[in-house]
Amino acid sequence: VGVSWSDFLEERWRRDETAIKKALTKAGVEYISTDAHRSNEQQIKDIDTLINKGAKAIIVLSWDADALLPAIANAKARGVPIIAYDRLIQDKDVFYITFDNIEVGRIQAREILKKKPQGNYAFIKGAATDANADMLFSGQMEVLSESLKAGRIKNIGDIYTDGWSPDNAQKNMATILAKNGNKVDAVIASNDGTAGGAIAALNTANVKGVAISGQDADIAALNRIARGDQVVTVFKDPRKLGDAAGWVASELAMGKKLNQIAGTVQWVGGTKKIPITSLLLRPIPITSTNLATVLSAKWISKPQLCAGVDPLKGPDVCK
Repeated sequence: VGVSWSDFLEERWRRDETAIKKALTKAGVEYISTDAHRSNEQQIKDIDTLINKGAKAIIVLSWDADALLPAIANAKARGVPIIAYDRLIQDKDVFYITFDNIEVGRIQAREILKKKPQGNYAFIKGAATDANADMLFSGQMEVLSESLKAGRIKNIGDIYTDGWSPDNAQKNMATILAKNGNKVDAVIASNDGTAGGAIAALNTANVKGVAISGQDADIAALNRIARGDQVVTVFKDPRKLGDAAGWVASELAMGKKLNQIAGTVQWVGGTKKIPITSLLLRPIPITSTNLATVLSAKWISKPQLCAGVDPLKGPDVCK
């Protein structure tokens, strides 16, 4: 089984890779991989390289899914099934495995709305090339639409973040602050990296008390929650996603058809509304009230979680 990685710059991808390798080893399947270093051209070449190396199925973490469609078509023509890993590829013959990203957006908005039921909201979105960014935003808008219409909250800016880069997120947040006289009450950042960038911009502008969301349960973000600097992240345990992807890939590599994989649904949530055979895992909100969840999962150590936390003021897990 081949894995075409878009990059390894996000903290979580190394954990995903470990889980995929473990699942493939358990199934008696060899792991081969490539890293496109965030290049569409390289990832297109990489998929062809994996086929030439004998991959019987390929897991693809896409950098720009639409740009990869010719490579996907070539793989299909050569009889190699494709598993779209965490990032949607809109092709009816691709297997899609992810956490429910629309629900992730709902979780982010629900938790921020609890903290800030009124005020100015900024939205630091993901990359425009990643369908997940729009799915997250649609989930956020589902939760916030009533408050927006009623005027209890106001959208003061929503900007895509090229490459999900924290540096670009910081620039986007600085732009929103400048346009609104630093008057912001909540920032719905679509992942923990962009949340970190937004927080850096807020700190530079000396803006305090802003409620901020994220996702991925990055170590730094969990520590920010413990310190009170971030309201919520979303735990999408990549060990579970990687394990499931490895299992699906090994099944497809051994000749099973998409509709023979147990637990799938026909998902039509993409912009093209194409029915896609999918396996959707359940995300878990993490706030200061349930940090014990990530400790018990051995996702983070207590010293990492509680670094810099005042034991008298911090969450119970740090006392």
